[in-house]
Amino acid sequence: MSSSIRKTCQFDTLTRLAQAMAVALSATLAGCQGMSHTPDMEPVRAHNLNNRIKQKPLFVNQQPAQQAPQDVWERMRQGFQLQDSVAVNPRVEQQRLWFVSNPTFLETASDRGSLYMHYVVERLEERDMPLELALLPVIESAYNPMAYSRANAAGLWQFIPSTGRYFNLSQTRFYDGRRDVTASTAAALDYLTRLHDMFNGDWLLALAAYNAGEGTVSRAMERNEKLGLPTDYWNLPLPQETRDYVPKLLALSELVMSPQAYGVNLNPIANEPYFEVVEVNQRMDLSRVAALADIDEDEMFQLNPAFKQRVTVQPKQHLLIPTAKAQLLTASLSNMRPDELLSLQPQKKVFEDVAVVEPARKRLYKVRAGDNLGLIAKANKVDIKDLQRWNRTSGKNLKVGQTLVMQDTSAPQSSKQKTTTYKVRKGDSLYLVAKRFNVEMQHLKRWNPRTGHALKPGQTLTVYLDR
Repeated sequence: MSSSIRKTCQFDTLTRLAQAMAVALSATLAGCQGMSHTPDMEPVRAHNLNNRIKQKPLFVNQQPAQQAPQDVWERMRQGFQLQDSVAVNPRVEQQRLWFVSNPTFLETASDRGSLYMHYVVERLEERDMPLELALLPVIESAYNPMAYSRANAAGLWQFIPSTGRYFNLSQTRFYDGRRDVTASTAAALDYLTRLHDMFNGDWLLALAAYNAGEGTVSRAMERNEKLGLPTDYWNLPLPQETRDYVPKLLALSELVMSPQAYGVNLNPIANEPYFEVVEVNQRMDLSRVAALADIDEDEMFQLNPAFKQRVTVQPKQHLLIPTAKAQLLTASLSNMRPDELLSLQPQKKVFEDVAVVEPARKRLYKVRAGDNLGLIAKANKVDIKDLQRWNRTSGKNLKVGQTLVMQDTSAPQSSKQKTTTYKVRKGDSLYLVAKRFNVEMQHLKRWNPRTGHALKPGQTLTVYLDR
């Protein structure tokens, strides 16, 4: 058979096959239309159709939406982000054993922190920061806003004076922003965020720098890099305090994560604000405000520890008031007559003074045989506490020939500048100190001509600040 005849036959065959299929399809459709109104056939058709088409399962959510935790501890656990860093680590294990062996420490700190933890957790959540950081004040101050260290660090977050000023925490004779619960928390989270960015998103390095200073951590990383060693936190040659600092926080978070497993008792803390902010428009005695709002005085001072004389220092100020009493206080203040408001003012006139920073003029005093701080203070007409602060000493072990710094408290201040002294810490450099005080490094060198490029811990620097 020729190829042309073969092709013609194939074409005819395909044509007939197509016609047959068209007829069959038409008959099928006609049959379907004919049965479409027959009720008895509906279940059969539906059953056959279900067999041919795989149905997607339909899930009905009968459980209610997940409710917010009733307890701050549980809320904190849900926001933990550093647990991968715990694992099996002997340094963390050592700190965990200490906490387990000293259960009253955590219990006392958590009882104190019950006033502030909800606030701290909310501020951390707003910034999407690890909620383990809400435990940092346990390590720093045992959640005591009145805490004051030998390094002159103060408040829940333990800011030293210079770092506090760098983060706009005002420090005067009547007010210390480092002890202000809301202001210091904002400053601490700003600082931690900056360190987190500085160390490329590594929270462990950021925490180490919060303790030892960014200079110390950076130099340790540079050293390891030159030696071809890892530059993560666990492998850095850091001061012992800093080597223990991060493991303490991780161990503490592990105890909070599973308190029953370690026999730790964490009293529940309600997952609701403990205090509200109330604005006041005049100077007030905190004791009298407490009586007006039916608040225990000690609780009033614990919530407002920044007011060192227990009086507000500016006409416009805010107070932290227990939530249950805030509305009562606001209503009482709004309904009081001017003469009644006067009764809330402090009896002694309060002057907004420049403060914690020392006056510009200073003199030196060389310790003689038989001297003690009391005699020296009396002879120089200064307060013993000022003398201790200026020289960072308790004065118990004065040595003959030792030089003490005296500030001339009677000297008038310059209208444009004030001065302060800064005690160098481990990890500090001229650059970092200049940055903390927002001054030029060349000026810092000029003010301290005997200072070399390599600062030594304990060394005192003089810094002049614009008012």
